[in-house]
Amino acid sequence: MSEAGFRIFREVYRAGAELFYAVMLMLFFRPFMIRRKQDGRKLPVVFAAYLAVSLFTGAAVLPRGASGVLLAVLLTGMSGVLGLGRKKALWLTLLYWNGRVCGGLMLESLYFLIEGLLPQGAGTPEKAYCRAAVLVLLFLFTHIAVLGLMLYILQRQIRKKSLYLCRRELCCISLIPAAGILFGQMISRLLFEFQDGVFLQLYERHPVFLVMVPLLALLFYAGTVLAIAAGQEMAVLQEKEAAGFVERQQMRTLRERLQETERSAGQIRRMKHEMRGHMMNIRGLAASGSYGELDAYIGRMDQEMGELELMLQTGNAVTDVIVNDKRRQCLEAGISFETDFHYPETGGYEAFDLGIILQNLLQNALEAGKKAAGEESFITLAGKQKGKFFLIEVKNNFAGEVEIGPEGMIATTKKEDVRMHGIGLFNVRRTAEKYMGELELKAEGQVFCATVLLQERSTYE
Repeated sequence: MSEAGFRIFREVYRAGAELFYAVMLMLFFRPFMIRRKQDGRKLPVVFAAYLAVSLFTGAAVLPRGASGVLLAVLLTGMSGVLGLGRKKALWLTLLYWNGRVCGGLMLESLYFLIEGLLPQGAGTPEKAYCRAAVLVLLFLFTHIAVLGLMLYILQRQIRKKSLYLCRRELCCISLIPAAGILFGQMISRLLFEFQDGVFLQLYERHPVFLVMVPLLALLFYAGTVLAIAAGQEMAVLQEKEAAGFVERQQMRTLRERLQETERSAGQIRRMKHEMRGHMMNIRGLAASGSYGELDAYIGRMDQEMGELELMLQTGNAVTDVIVNDKRRQCLEAGISFETDFHYPETGGYEAFDLGIILQNLLQNALEAGKKAAGEESFITLAGKQKGKFFLIEVKNNFAGEVEIGPEGMIATTKKEDVRMHGIGLFNVRRTAEKYMGELELKAEGQVFCATVLLQERSTYE
């Protein structure tokens, strides 16, 4: 290979390498961006963003580390277009660059050893150029293969459990990959230097680095994966703790409302006993011609009876209280509420479990209805038994968009308390699993539907 040919090869190599790395970045981002078919149109944006940064840094002759910084800034700024949060876009870019740097460091020592094994070309410039071309191609393809494996492992680990990327959590799981990138930038500046007019490599001056550098790079990468796993385990523990707290609160609320119902039933019994006295008073007022006082007296009686009455009868005291309470809240909020819920006649279900399911599903529907300002909000509740199965379905309209995450739950956009978000649905799913059941969430148009299918315990105990 001539010198001119090698120059052409070098330019083609640089362009090809950047294209490969842009594809790797796009594939790494892909699972976190595509949730619907139309989301696939966003992937070329990542590809184009990488190439734009590469061209800019090459034209401006900026340091190698500047590419990663500029790419992180650009993708973070374009997070809305990509359908990712800013923190997640920044974190994914950081993980990609850490994998690329650590993979390169692990291969540099191997590249140095292979370079020493290949023949020097007997001093012929053409053979020397050919040898150099073979070495750089070998490094590129090996690096791409190793990087692909590293990104796949990271991708698979991240998808096991969604992480709530608050500032504190983002800092904790970003420290190790950031340190790995800085370590790589430092080593890249020490790899080659001229001393007394002689070109020297780091591994020639310090052979021990042939082992130390790739080992440290591997540790930085492994530490990144373990940090993600630890963060996910912590998130699971926090969810369970929050779920337990919410469940205890819900159980206490249900008990309090049952006590209120019992008190109301007692008042009804007392009023039955007092009806004779009321009738005598009414006759007395009518006989004396005190019609104004008679009207006020009857009005007070009607008000007391109305406060004690449960408009909807489901067949169980617990579900009666919950459904009527949500109906009252819907009426106050101007939300249409329709129900066709009948408590299962068989004894294979616990009232408190069904109460937890209804409380959470109806509360979520109520919150969505309140946010749909200016629209005719509605909530429909259905509960029917079919053989050994019991089906609960809650439908409601909503404003904006609802995103179903990879775990089948609603992805949050809340900023005030993301840890508590989704705990209600988590409790619903956990309660359904007690009955060998499942929770299914769907959003079609502007209508959201939550369906819970339960199976009688007697069929599997």
